[in-house]
Amino acid sequence: MSLGRSIFTVGSFTLLSRIVGFARDIVLSAVLGSGPIADAFIVAFRLPNFFRRLFAEGAFSAAFVPLFAGELQGEGRGSALAFARQAHACLLMILVPFSALLMLAMPAVIWLLAPGFTDDKSIFDLAVTFGRITFPYLVFISLASLYGGVLNGIDRFAEVAFTPVLLNVALIGCVLFLTPVLPDAGYAASIGVAVAGFLQWLWLLFSCWRDGVAMKLVRPRYTEKVRRLVKLATPVAIGGGAQQVSTMLDVVWASLLPAGSISALYYADRIAQLPLGVIGIAIGTALLPLLARQLRAGADEAAMANQNRAIEFGLLFSLPATAALWILAEPMIRILFEHGRFGPDDTLRTAGALGAYAAGLPAFMLIKALTPGFFARHDTRTPLIIALVAIVLNIGLNAAFIFGTDLAQVGIALASSLSGWINALLLAAVLLSRSHWLPDPRLTSRAGRMALATVGMSAAVVGLLILLALLGICALGAAVYAALGALLGVVRLSELRLVIRREPGLRPIDPGEQP
Repeated sequence: MSLGRSIFTVGSFTLLSRIVGFARDIVLSAVLGSGPIADAFIVAFRLPNFFRRLFAEGAFSAAFVPLFAGELQGEGRGSALAFARQAHACLLMILVPFSALLMLAMPAVIWLLAPGFTDDKSIFDLAVTFGRITFPYLVFISLASLYGGVLNGIDRFAEVAFTPVLLNVALIGCVLFLTPVLPDAGYAASIGVAVAGFLQWLWLLFSCWRDGVAMKLVRPRYTEKVRRLVKLATPVAIGGGAQQVSTMLDVVWASLLPAGSISALYYADRIAQLPLGVIGIAIGTALLPLLARQLRAGADEAAMANQNRAIEFGLLFSLPATAALWILAEPMIRILFEHGRFGPDDTLRTAGALGAYAAGLPAFMLIKALTPGFFARHDTRTPLIIALVAIVLNIGLNAAFIFGTDLAQVGIALASSLSGWINALLLAAVLLSRSHWLPDPRLTSRAGRMALATVGMSAAVVGLLILLALLGICALGAAVYAALGALLGVVRLSELRLVIRREPGLRPIDPGEQP
């Protein structure tokens, strides 16, 4: 399957997932609002997702997919499947005790993750309870991510890309139907997360069986291939990916701000993640196994060309998306979320954070396109070092913005965007220095024209907003004048109708008539 078709397949199903995800967030914002219960749930929801990105979609996938694709290319499906089953057994052996340990230690985990909650015992206790309910999600979704890596390795992208839809549907169903019988909507949403993990695991388990790569349980053995997998995955697990670590740091900083800050960042991030999820994840998912196979086969020029096309795809969508999200942040948040318990003040807080997140969108898109250039060459150490630099910068910027300015949650989002740009630029610089990536004339030429098109689009959108605002003000002024004129007797509808319909020779109104 070509890179473009793979990106289209993953992107299409991811777009469906994001649309259903917006429906999920609209339901959550209306039922949970943007207060203490919402903050407690979002912290609990972030926790298993953070470790999922470390163990599964981050570290494990980054190491597993190139090894599996290389094994498939060199040794055949049987050998690759045997390796995948051993990886499955080892991952399960780690995940179950780790999850049990963190569920027992949840108070300490919440204390570290959201130190601001300790000032309010009720919120802290809710976050601990919600965290224990949601955490089994980690086991199911991590195994599902492994199954997804196997399916992607054999060019089966649709089943994996559809999987997040199940999470959104489960959350919507649980919030709508369980909230009336539970203490509050936070319990229902937490149960929905756990149910969603089980459904996603079951779906991909069935998909593997249907596509002839069934994941059977085997006795774990620390083979040479598994040792290689652990060696490659460990650096990525330590780094965790700058974006994921930055997201968790956002929660820590936001817990020190007034109630509703965590929720504002969450909803803003959800909007900003739409183009990144549809295009960025599609690029990373499709590019990594393709590069791994081409480099294993010695087709370096083809690998270079595909990396350039991936960057081109990313810029094509991220540049206009950045401009649109920044210009239209407030009306988008108001239309999507200002319902029920989500009020105008929540809209203003969330819109500010969305504008700041939007500034980093091209950077995070570039990260998705550049990191496969390292992972496909079995280099997970360099992205780790770069990620750590970005994380340190993120911490410093957050401290400066929170304690040195009045930016509040906007400063937190801006720190994430700036650290993302540093991450992307360092990745590009290292690939260039090693001659592992050289931008071709098509990329450089089109990137400049994309930037010009984005500027033109931005000017048109701003101009249209100004025009619509002026027309709206004029229409409102005319309506108010007409209403007051009628109320004060200055304007009479009967007289207006008479003037409009008066034929030649019709007697004019006598000035002496009684007003």
